Amino acid sequence: MSTSTAPAASDESTQLKQGITGPLLFLFILGDVLGAGVYVLVGEVGGVIGGPVWLALATALVLALLTAASYAELVTKYPRAGGAAVFAQRAYGRPLVSFVVGWCMLAAGVVSVAALALGFSSAYLPAFLDVPAAPAAIALLAVVALVNLRGIKESLGANVVMTVVEVSGLLLVIVLAIVVLGRGDGDLAQAGQFKAGAGPVGVTLAAALLAFYSFVGFETSANVAEEVRDVRRVYPRALFGALLVAGLVYVLVALAAAAVLGADVLGEGGASLLDVVAAADAGVPDWLFGLVALVAIANGALLTSIMSSRLTYGMAEQRLLPALFARVLPRRRTPWVAIVATTLVSMALTLVGAFDQLAATVVLLLLVVFVSTNLAVLVLRRDEVAHSHYRAPTVLPVLALVSCVVLATQQRDGETWALAGGLVVLGVLLHLATRRSAQRGVDVRA
Repeated sequence: MSTSTAPAASDESTQLKQGITGPLLFLFILGDVLGAGVYVLVGEVGGVIGGPVWLALATALVLALLTAASYAELVTKYPRAGGAAVFAQRAYGRPLVSFVVGWCMLAAGVVSVAALALGFSSAYLPAFLDVPAAPAAIALLAVVALVNLRGIKESLGANVVMTVVEVSGLLLVIVLAIVVLGRGDGDLAQAGQFKAGAGPVGVTLAAALLAFYSFVGFETSANVAEEVRDVRRVYPRALFGALLVAGLVYVLVALAAAAVLGADVLGEGGASLLDVVAAADAGVPDWLFGLVALVAIANGALLTSIMSSRLTYGMAEQRLLPALFARVLPRRRTPWVAIVATTLVSMALTLVGAFDQLAATVVLLLLVVFVSTNLAVLVLRRDEVAHSHYRAPTVLPVLALVSCVVLATQQRDGETWALAGGLVVLGVLLHLATRRSAQRGVDVRA
């Protein structure tokens, strides 16, 4: 991995306030990655692979790092809000392609926020409040929108607190596992026992597809590039550092779950980190860990909401969406129309979708985005810029493209493909209608 030696230049002008420092960006990415994924999916991944959940997570980490290298190069080369949609526009020069890529990213973010809100209200909240899931999810989304409207610095300030809480919960699981092993009740060897009758290679790839959901979130940081101070120096360090820290924590948590619960229990797919805490019987109340899980999920919803609104803003700046979505609050300098619009769509999805289906749809939509971004790195190598930026070895985006195809072939659920495909078709129809209105003299960007 290397950095180009072209002379540095000042950041491009932007309407947005550059209030994100290196540590805040690191915590932004770490908090987004260390969200609901590991709290919810350890048992689900175990149901596919058995004890070696850690192997599936480590494989998913490697695949995520390959694509992250492409993001590091493009973000430091073109530090603008809009992320993958901006990269696609520069690489391919076709508005329809750029729109589809941006739409897939936007759809994945909005769907993910809805899924997280449903997970918050249906999986953990009932232990504290007996309220219907959908209204509770909508209430959470309203609170998230208000925090987002306050400003990027305030939103990331809340993220710092929530990230500390959720990381503390994961560290607690690791410590409890050490206690269990120390008293002779656990067995670390169970972390190497695959599910009965499963081929190690095939089942690892299948489990890695599911585990990959635990790492999605790193790509959202590209959409706040305009708000990062000294983005060309800070971004690669924060991105790779956060992914490596998250991967280390995930592997240790997976080893802890296998050691405490056993490969057979993990293989049943019904285990969770709350089960680990209960099995350790070390005096930690279930409600306390449940509260930590709620904070983790809420944090993921907040950070993904930030991404969705900034992506909408960036696409409007690129005239891929009406300019209405690029309006910002005069004082707060936050994209308020984009925040309101994406929140309303997420609220609607909580009324019509289920958590598992929404989560699977997110992965497929993001694979489309990752294919475009990894290919864009190669296409844009001929586009020289005047400032220094991170440059990934050519082999990394090539391997990343292969990894995206491999992961996509592991998804064999027809309903998930249909939902993802339907969302893409909906986006294309919206884009074509917008272009037709413009051709008829209707200023859809005003």
